Amino acid sequence: MNPAAGSRLPAVILLAAAASLAGCGKEPAPSAPYRPPTQVIATDTPPPDYPLAVACAGVGGTSLLDVVVGVEGKPTQVQLVQSSGNAALDQAAQARIPEWQFKPATRNGQPVPKTIRVPVNFKPPAERPDDCFRLD
Repeated sequence: MNPAAGSRLPAVILLAAAASLAGCGKEPAPSAPYRPPTQVIATDTPPPDYPLAVACAGVGGTSLLDVVVGVEGKPTQVQLVQSSGNAALDQAAQARIPEWQFKPATRNGQPVPKTIRVPVNFKPPAERPDDCFRLD
């Protein structure tokens, strides 16, 4: 055995033992506090424009939409899931949703995209709009 190599071996063992013992007695680094997930919250949802011809005809309905709310709180995708029974109402709903604003969902404190189901109700006006005479 080489005497120089033999003298280094105990030093290596001592260094390894010292390194492993260096962490003993210390408290582990604190982990980040748990943050429960949050759901999407609507903050600004102006109603869609009611198509005049449909309002004058007294037609109403509910368009059901799936909306993906992105990490910035803006809709990134809008898909019609169930029709109101009137194409003009469905189109009006789909046209307005991208303008809506939300507080995004979060997971561990970070915003994440989330799909929500949104009903958009169209209730015909109680009184026929004055502009209907132009359509008659």
